[in-house]
Amino acid sequence: MTTVLVTGGCGFIGSNFIRHLLQSDPGVHVVNFDCLTYAGNLANLADTTGHPRYKFIKGDITDRDAVRAAIGAGVTDVINFAAESHVDRSILDSGPFVHTNIIGTQILLDAAREFKVTKYVQVSTDEVYGSLGPTGAFTEQTPLDPSSPYSASKTGADLLVKAYHHTFGMPAVITRCSNNYGPYQFPEKLIPLFVTNLMQDIPVPVYGDGMQIRDWIHVLDHCTGVEAAWRKGRAGEVYNFGGRCEKPNLELTHLLIDLLGKPRTLIRYVQDRPGHDRRYAIDCTKAEQELGWTRRVTFEQGLKETIDWYKANAEWVANIRNKEYLKYYEKQYGQIK
Repeated sequence: MTTVLVTGGCGFIGSNFIRHLLQSDPGVHVVNFDCLTYAGNLANLADTTGHPRYKFIKGDITDRDAVRAAIGAGVTDVINFAAESHVDRSILDSGPFVHTNIIGTQILLDAAREFKVTKYVQVSTDEVYGSLGPTGAFTEQTPLDPSSPYSASKTGADLLVKAYHHTFGMPAVITRCSNNYGPYQFPEKLIPLFVTNLMQDIPVPVYGDGMQIRDWIHVLDHCTGVEAAWRKGRAGEVYNFGGRCEKPNLELTHLLIDLLGKPRTLIRYVQDRPGHDRRYAIDCTKAEQELGWTRRVTFEQGLKETIDWYKANAEWVANIRNKEYLKYYEKQYGQIK
């Protein structure tokens, strides 16, 4: 029996991955291991309650005993989504990022090695490559050059995974993905933040001149990529996943405003964040050729469905935008109105 430990499974990408795996493979059991930080939400998987092939464990990947107990109870594979992932928060305080993303990964690797898991997948980010110039795209051979405390912590974790493969023969692969969007994303990232603000006629904060370029991929396309890397990826290899959909932040802001039928006077330019990477773009040729992975969701379709999801889940949004959220928002961007 295949039993996959999915860490960070109550987060945005992890919850979408668990739902996808349970629906697509009746032979897989999933253990969701999540410590339920501010971005981890049991409501993200409310529809899996009582599922016979799903189990939730509240636990922290930096807790060695808890990790050993979870993996030692019959887990065959580990897919690590658990991470502190918001660049802005890492600039305010890098400590949790180093602790969770590096120490937590090391503890997971030790337990995976001890219990001889079949495959370990480290879910990483294109931000480990740093910032691109006006041309070109990140490949798996692009030198690592992180720019923020967040991306530096993810780089450190990736290097640990590579070292465990080289030193111990750990059957591990690394995935690196461009900017995700879709349902259940915590509204501190650009698309859900702007959508939920605009739904309430609240101004949207655009950093600097808004011409930072990002490559956008729907979360379900990312999930199928992670699954393909888990099933078919060669140990020790890195696989990039992207949407081949580059857009400046300001262009995306205009698109969101237009789709929601709001005035562009709701744009509020704010001081750019320190060390803001100018451009990301992913070359995912290797994943397409070696794993047979393809993107299926167009940006136009995915963005419309995402907006519709947030409109249809006002209660989920309201529960997220609580006093703690508003306190962070004001600290980061100033008064919300």
